Amino acid sequence: MSFDSTTLQRIASLARLDVPADQLASLGAEMSAILVLVDQLQGVDTKGVAPLAHPLSAVSEMALRLRPDEACAEINREANMQNAPMTENGLFLVPRVLD
Repeated sequence: MSFDSTTLQRIASLARLDVPADQLASLGAEMSAILVLVDQLQGVDTKGVAPLAHPLSAVSEMALRLRPDEACAEINREANMQNAPMTENGLFLVPRVLD
């Protein structure tokens, strides 16, 4: 897949990247290579392959250090509210983001 300069500038804008015009051609080639690789990966038959919990677990037996899945103990709400800059009726007050 090839990208024209308008598409590459749009992608760079969405990613908040400042890509100079003289580097757009090399960026397009790199992105095309990435998409070719993704197409190759999608063509691989993965039926019967168990998902891994950790990438290295396929290479060696390793004990994964996972914390136990336990419910949180009761939270001291008053102590947590003391750290907040603004509270009202037991709720945290935050600055308005949307008008």
